[in-house]
Amino acid sequence: MGSVEPQVSGANAPSQETTDGFHLIIDALKLNGIDTIFGLPGIPITDFARKAQAEGMRVISFRHEQNAGNAAAIAGFMTQKPGICLTVSAPGFLNGLTALTNATTNCFPMILISGSSEREIVDLQQGDYEEMDQLAIAKPLCKAAFRVLHAEDIGVGIARAIRAAVSGRPGGVYLDLPAKLFAQSMDAVEGRKSLIKVVDPAPQQIPGGDAVKRAVDLLRGAKKPLIVLGKGAAYVQADASIRSFIEKTGIPYLPMSMAKGLLPDTHELCASAARSFVLPEADVVMLIGARLNWLLSHGKGKTWGGKGSKAWGGQRFIQVDISPQEADSNVAIEAPLVGDIGSCVSALLAGIGSNWARPAADWTGAIAERKEKNIAKMAETLAKDPVPMNFHSALNVVRDIIKANPDAILVNEGANALDFTRSIVDMYKPRKRLDVGTWGIMGIGMGFSVAAAVVSGQPVIAIEGDSAFGFSGMEVETICRYNLPVCVVIFNNNGVYGGTDVNPAGGTDVAPTVFVKGARYDKLMEAFGGVGVHATTPAELRTAMEEAVRSKKPTLINAVIDETAGTESGRITSLNPGAKKK
Repeated sequence: MGSVEPQVSGANAPSQETTDGFHLIIDALKLNGIDTIFGLPGIPITDFARKAQAEGMRVISFRHEQNAGNAAAIAGFMTQKPGICLTVSAPGFLNGLTALTNATTNCFPMILISGSSEREIVDLQQGDYEEMDQLAIAKPLCKAAFRVLHAEDIGVGIARAIRAAVSGRPGGVYLDLPAKLFAQSMDAVEGRKSLIKVVDPAPQQIPGGDAVKRAVDLLRGAKKPLIVLGKGAAYVQADASIRSFIEKTGIPYLPMSMAKGLLPDTHELCASAARSFVLPEADVVMLIGARLNWLLSHGKGKTWGGKGSKAWGGQRFIQVDISPQEADSNVAIEAPLVGDIGSCVSALLAGIGSNWARPAADWTGAIAERKEKNIAKMAETLAKDPVPMNFHSALNVVRDIIKANPDAILVNEGANALDFTRSIVDMYKPRKRLDVGTWGIMGIGMGFSVAAAVVSGQPVIAIEGDSAFGFSGMEVETICRYNLPVCVVIFNNNGVYGGTDVNPAGGTDVAPTVFVKGARYDKLMEAFGGVGVHATTPAELRTAMEEAVRSKKPTLINAVIDETAGTESGRITSLNPGAKKK
């Protein structure tokens, strides 16, 4: 560890071996089971990246810090360990900050580590290279923020960052490391003693017995119960307990997008195909790792059977969440159940006992009838073969590919590309669907894809709108550089939502939503040595996707979609006052 320098002799003299900030950070991360860093090298962290790789860590280098940050965030979601993103100071830090904030909003454990200018210069605003008070900027946008000034405090800084990222409700943490810290040296033995292996970083939080009984009693009295599974339920990896609870109670469930696959979407109790029916009709709704935010219309309005945009539909809610502050955020929660989801579901299983009465057949039968009707209607739509392809005919292929390869990870972003994929493509295993989540942010595609491939080693299929791909498209070079088994499918309809808008004032400029017509995104992948495919029919798309999954070669398929097929703003048209209606 570190270099060897002569030291004072004598019985109480320190060892002759010294270490430095570089190695203490690396050793602290490795001590806590963290073996991968996502980032982008530059001043003052280039040597750190080199040394980390030399010490056996995997360092995945990106072309833009935001994409590295997104990779770190989704790695945290997949592994329950904080994903590490490493950036340079000021501009690099700011680029990573969007991903850090997104991680916090989505409850993904992540640590953004950024080099920074020295405190004495920043505090006096003396004009250092990339001078910025990064800690002050990060604090309001993440779960916690720390700065380490002395080598002997590195162990504490890393430990606090890890514990903050994964304990309670997970989130993003910022760790500020001024440039001078890396080169600071200290006695190697004392350095080793200063490092901390975090014990039980995310301890169980057991729900209260009264709270469990309250929730069970409310469920027991329900005539039309419904369970809503959120991505928090997927994150905790209590898959067997959640499945057992649903199947033993017989309560229909509705998975949010990143909870799809906790139980197969084809499960008889899955109510996804009857979403618009079950939400307003249910009388008792249990939220497990899901929040009543905009994705669930805040628990109010027409979605829930309310008579106005802010009216409550009369449902009674049970909410299983690790944060007590989440309850009552939009509507009254009659039975809050606070604790970690695994412990809460285990307590619920014990609480229902062996004499549980399953929901009445008129409720489950009505759901099954609505599901059958909607699935048949969707099948008719998917069976059509329009020229050019539309979202449905293209996604019918994706649907089949995922069914044949259930271990593949599906990354998804866009507007229409996101909405249609959510409703058409079934998932069969947990944590196999990764998308924009709570914040609805664009640009997660390639970062998520890289991390998913690195963490899992499984094939990754990224379904991208052409607009969404533009935010992170240069990372196809990263995919090729590391030879990752990623197949990117771009639904190319020549613009944002579509390519049919015109400049209302005339002139030579195209409309703001229109891209270059007939763009060949496949050539971008070919430029870096990957496989590029131009697909204009479902048959061509199917052949290309099957080969990509089989070969595991970096592949980009430019899937040409009817430019009139999209809807402005997708399914959140109500949030865009000027959206064109079809």
